Amino acid sequence: MPSAAPDFKYNEKEQGFEVPAQVTDQRQSHNNSAREVQVTGVAESSCLADRVTVRISVAYSKGSVDDVSNSPRLDSILQTLRQHGVKDEDTSVTKYLHREEDLYHMDAEVTVSFSDFEKMEKVCSILLEKLDKSVCVGAPQFYHSAECLSQLRRRACVSAVENAQQKASEVSSLLGQSLGPPLLVREEETREQRKEEEDGDILSRN
Repeated sequence: MPSAAPDFKYNEKEQGFEVPAQVTDQRQSHNNSAREVQVTGVAESSCLADRVTVRISVAYSKGSVDDVSNSPRLDSILQTLRQHGVKDEDTSVTKYLHREEDLYHMDAEVTVSFSDFEKMEKVCSILLEKLDKSVCVGAPQFYHSAECLSQLRRRACVSAVENAQQKASEVSSLLGQSLGPPLLVREEETREQRKEEEDGDILSRN
């Protein structure tokens, strides 16, 4: 199973970074007519997904509710996950019981979240080999944890401000002025994009 994760790009546009250009003309300073330069800084930051979810489904039929409620195959799946260090809080089980004529059918789905992609590949391979056609392992769904996204946003924001400050410094130098402390930093636009590895689709949020 593929372990490569899709790129996630976070674009943060920092606008309205205003800094004073300190003027050496004493008459202007005395009249409080300080000059300002307003610039816009743009930054883009990206990183790979740090989490992956896999859905494992199994279906079976029995002649009674008690028999169908106790499945060795489902127990085997959960045991395999525990043996490979998957925590209970990273695992959820959903069961659907229904009846058709004289048989009771149970559809069970185990959703597992991994932070270790190699462990995910190993567990899925073991389950497919151990349970064969009786179990269906879905395609892995990669995503970013809240901590990862928070760090990505902060990194993009800091880079945007740094870019704006660098631009302001170059403009002031070109005009023969010195740059003072910033007067205002304002975030005006944020975009998040997720690039799928296979088809290149991009999901955007503005």
